[in-house]
Amino acid sequence: MSTYKQLTGGVAAPLGFTAGGIYCGVKRAGYPTNTVTAASIVANEPLQAEHKPDLAMIVSEVPCTAAAVFTQNLVQGAPIAVCRENLAKGKIRAVTANSGNANTCNADGVEKARAMCKLTAEALGISADEVLVASTGVIGQILPIEPLEAGIPAVAKRLKKDGTAAARAIMTTDTVVKQAALSFELDGKTITLGAMSKGSGMIHPNMATMLAFVTTDAAISTEMLDKALREAVGDSFNMLSVDGDTSTNDTLCILASGLAGNEEITAAGEGYDLFAGALRSICMTLARMMAKDGEGATKLVECVVTGAQDTAAAKTAAKSVICSPLLKSAMFGCDANWGRILCALGYSGAPMNVNAIDVAFRSAAGYIRVCEMGSGIPFSEEDAKRILSEDEILIEVTLRDGEGKAAAFGCDLTYDYVKINGDYRT
Repeated sequence: MSTYKQLTGGVAAPLGFTAGGIYCGVKRAGYPTNTVTAASIVANEPLQAEHKPDLAMIVSEVPCTAAAVFTQNLVQGAPIAVCRENLAKGKIRAVTANSGNANTCNADGVEKARAMCKLTAEALGISADEVLVASTGVIGQILPIEPLEAGIPAVAKRLKKDGTAAARAIMTTDTVVKQAALSFELDGKTITLGAMSKGSGMIHPNMATMLAFVTTDAAISTEMLDKALREAVGDSFNMLSVDGDTSTNDTLCILASGLAGNEEITAAGEGYDLFAGALRSICMTLARMMAKDGEGATKLVECVVTGAQDTAAAKTAAKSVICSPLLKSAMFGCDANWGRILCALGYSGAPMNVNAIDVAFRSAAGYIRVCEMGSGIPFSEEDAKRILSEDEILIEVTLRDGEGKAAAFGCDLTYDYVKINGDYRT
């Protein structure tokens, strides 16, 4: 059985891929035009500290099979409509994404998204149909095209075998870069996957995350790529919640160049299982990063439910706990208020025997049981506080209804979350 080897390089790690990221001025829209100029972008002149990167590009040297999932919010960003159009037409060569403006709820949104495709195609010498676009940031503000007209040709000249700059350029309220890469052996060939994502607030996906991009050099059919992506999402990003808000721009896409040279994966079997496992692993890594970097968060909170009636029940129960504002607040205060966990389980909608629930907390500082068979048991509040003071907390819920198990990821709810979102736009 192949093992997965962790690598560096992010989305640029697989064969055939390069990536780049720069500041082009979208995040400074509305400021004086002399804040940044096309000339300064092309010349790569030093920028001020407030000039955070806002334009990312991922490019494959060959056409890729591709798959994607998008938000299920009825209000959707214009880039999603354009991505759907281009995915339906066939192979994909590039992704261009901006931060600082979501290009959502604008009359000219689709026009601007198509313009991003055209600008990318002209800069790379490919077809506009081979480009996917994504935007993230403030909703309801017109996306300025002028910074992109200067920035897209500029970033196309700065592509590297390192995805860090691209991962940094899609950040909004994120505080850390989120990227990962791994490899495994298949048919005597080395298969590599790379990924990057962004997301810190407005995170409660029912498909993927705010923005996430995965690349691979595996040879795999579109049908099997789509199947693997949806399976991975079900266990990772769809089990993630920061604040219960599902974004309008959620986009997760995967591009497969086929340059690894393996026999194409076209059906279920060992090859598919290895690939699907690798994709699940990299998506889980990013989901945990996003949960830990939730807006204002001080800790990652994970809930693992075992003994549920089935997997679906376990997922419903685990996510209900993670989404509870009361539980999230208790985790911020290092308060072992386990009653809030049972409360969240009780209204989750998952079938369970509430008189047969065990609850425990675990962290690097230790382990403590707080509830057995649906009732409280004596425990040391001092020990509990010490355990909950760590930056990664595991809530273990044991049911006695079956063999179902699942994990959900979230974070604590802090004063800073309100501060960040109280003046996010202004």
